[in-house]
Amino acid sequence: MLAFGFARALEQMISRRDFLQAGMAASALFGASGFGNWARVAARQSLSQEQLLDFRTFGNVTLIHVTDIHAQLKPVYFREPSVNIGTGDNRGAVPHVTGADFRRLYGIADGSPSHYALSSGDFAALARAYGRVGGLDRVATVINAIRADRPDALLLDGGDTWHGSYTCHHTAGQDMVNAMNALRPDAMTFHWEFTLGSERVRELVGSLPFAALGQNIFDAEWDEPAELFAPHAVFERGGARIAVIGQAFPYTPIANPRWMFPEYSFGIRDEHMQEMVDEVRGDGADCVVVLSHNGFDVDKKMAGIVSGIDVILSGHTHDALPEPVLVGGTVIVPSGSNGKFVSRIDLDVRDGRMQGWRHRLIPVFADVIAPDPAMARLIEAERAPHLEALGEVIGHTASLLYRRGTFNGTWDDVICDALLAERDAEIALSPGVRWGPTLIPGQEITREDIWNVTSMTYGAAYRTEMSGVFLREVLEDVADNIFHPDPYYQQGGDMVRTGGIGYRVEIDRPRGSRISDLVLLRTGEAIDPARTYVVAGWASVNEGTRGPPIWDVVEAHVRRLGTVTVTPGDAVTVVGG
Repeated sequence: MLAFGFARALEQMISRRDFLQAGMAASALFGASGFGNWARVAARQSLSQEQLLDFRTFGNVTLIHVTDIHAQLKPVYFREPSVNIGTGDNRGAVPHVTGADFRRLYGIADGSPSHYALSSGDFAALARAYGRVGGLDRVATVINAIRADRPDALLLDGGDTWHGSYTCHHTAGQDMVNAMNALRPDAMTFHWEFTLGSERVRELVGSLPFAALGQNIFDAEWDEPAELFAPHAVFERGGARIAVIGQAFPYTPIANPRWMFPEYSFGIRDEHMQEMVDEVRGDGADCVVVLSHNGFDVDKKMAGIVSGIDVILSGHTHDALPEPVLVGGTVIVPSGSNGKFVSRIDLDVRDGRMQGWRHRLIPVFADVIAPDPAMARLIEAERAPHLEALGEVIGHTASLLYRRGTFNGTWDDVICDALLAERDAEIALSPGVRWGPTLIPGQEITREDIWNVTSMTYGAAYRTEMSGVFLREVLEDVADNIFHPDPYYQQGGDMVRTGGIGYRVEIDRPRGSRISDLVLLRTGEAIDPARTYVVAGWASVNEGTRGPPIWDVVEAHVRRLGTVTVTPGDAVTVVGG
């Protein structure tokens, strides 16, 4: 089934490339991606800052897109997923193509820098060769270079910015606000930011020197647009009127604790989005850009429903694709996460509409791109009060520790093992979040590293009892969220991570019948629906959850082990997908 989906996606990709090439030869109506030149450079195993930033300026408008930075101020390692299962119409289509299949699809040479940046295979070896990625001081260099070429470029932040690190947690997001303000964005939208709580969100958003957008952020009591967040902003650029409409994560009150921001409601709100598109078009917008935190598959569906959108800048699912995806006349651009990439999109906007586009996904190789001195100083100042705590070595890893993927990554295994051991539990549950950098074998594990994969404002590690039947219901509910064939019913994240149990999941079965063959790994016994089990977990959305913070639980476990060794498990049997 995967092979069939991949073949279909490959056929579509080849057809679209041929179509775009023919269209560009005939006129400027269609777009082009700059990835081809970078791939050729990458295949030569030779990179320079000039090559990474090289771009043939096009049209009269430039968009710069960053998203899902998750508070990573410094360069990190970040491994792309090796398993990313798509369902329904998205089966076998990008971004649900990974590893060698992904590289073949885009003509990426094995072992090249583009292999390292965009794919998961041989990650540890390639990480040692090519180094870390990201760092806001390097991102600043990329943005400054684009602005030097196109001074009025629009910088747009897709959200999940004020969350995900030790310093962000301890400053309630202020470190990231200060750093991003220095980058001078024109607009942003939101998701994890709301987990700072309504009062802090109001304080920070009220202080922003740029637009805070969310056409789908409503007042929960009155069911009308929330006053704090504008639905859209209009910018004059290159003699054209560019409307940017914000789309916050639709399922924020489901994926995160509603009690932290009870006055807000969200949702996809297609009809309101269409109203906003029509409104800005009626007010003279020549080009409509949606700054989205929907997730890629949701953006694809929205593009097929809402007419009049020229560009969707896609966030939330952390996807990085070297070429945009076209849905009708809408160009969808995903830009990765953790500061690993910056997208540049040049538009030709004339005669009241977008006539063409050119795109480049710029990988931020930290050893190639020079840090911007001013941003580097700002970052060091933000981190200075916390350096002793950040740098404390807790242990070492003998294994590659990563998170991204539809099922457990090895970082998730470490967290689940910590819950089992430190909370004296039979079964561990850990949220299927996508954020969190990677560590390569031989690295120290510092306190900062642990916080990078556990930091949140509701991180209590609970210990409770669940019946076997309830445990299965939990897994079924999450599986329907992840594997529902309609993207509008996929409410964020990857499959819940598990420790101490194994199970079988049949992707294509209907709700309530995907999970079977649950087994307690310690004894090999089948999970008894009537028996009660001791379960430890964290990130409960329930108010008043009690327990030690998860970062303390993981730190105690790593200290006790000294050196962490993880063998990727086979406790989950996947059928379909």
